[in-house]
Amino acid sequence: MKTIISAALVTFVASSAAFASVAPIPGSITYDNPNVQLEKAPAGSTFFHTFPDGSGRDVREIYKVNEDKSVTLVTRTVSNAS
Repeated sequence: MKTIISAALVTFVASSAAFASVAPIPGSITYDNPNVQLEKAPAGSTFFHTFPDGSGRDVREIYKVNEDKSVTLVTRTVSNAS
């Protein structure tokens, strides 16, 4: 019984994480190329990417470097200034 509940919980958490992921937008590093890889960045490290959104606001994204050197968009914030 515990195995069934654990499996259901793992499935739910995995699907929730996939649903909550941030989708790239024009200007994002992974927008046109989802297979971006970094050669020298250590796995697990994060970095920022900031760009204008076209309406006078700045978009700031945080990316995480995965074990295979690919990057994952973790979060995005948009400035209130316009």
